Amino acid sequence: MPKYLLQVNYTVDGLKGVLAQGGSAREKVASEAAKSAGGSIDCYYFAFGDTDVFTIADLPDNAAAAALALAVSASGGATIRTTVLLSPADVDAATKKKILYTPPGT
Repeated sequence: MPKYLLQVNYTVDGLKGVLAQGGSAREKVASEAAKSAGGSIDCYYFAFGDTDVFTIADLPDNAAAAALALAVSASGGATIRTTVLLSPADVDAATKKKILYTPPGT
């Protein structure tokens, strides 16, 4: 199953929810949301800095990842930046594909 890095940033209302319910409650909600999209959460970490939470999720496809991000963002409690992750085997497969390409100016 494809893996996705989800970088979550809470809004003020989302942070109030974290303060009221704690971090474990948010991890449980994230796991349930991923499950409803046909996937699961590999890891869930709170962080200092520009991003509040880093999550790696297994999701069936890009549509499931988009649906999850849309549902979270539409809730108003957080926004998500989603990155598709590639395994070393995925990159190995990519290096074996022959692509016809001419660079600009040649």
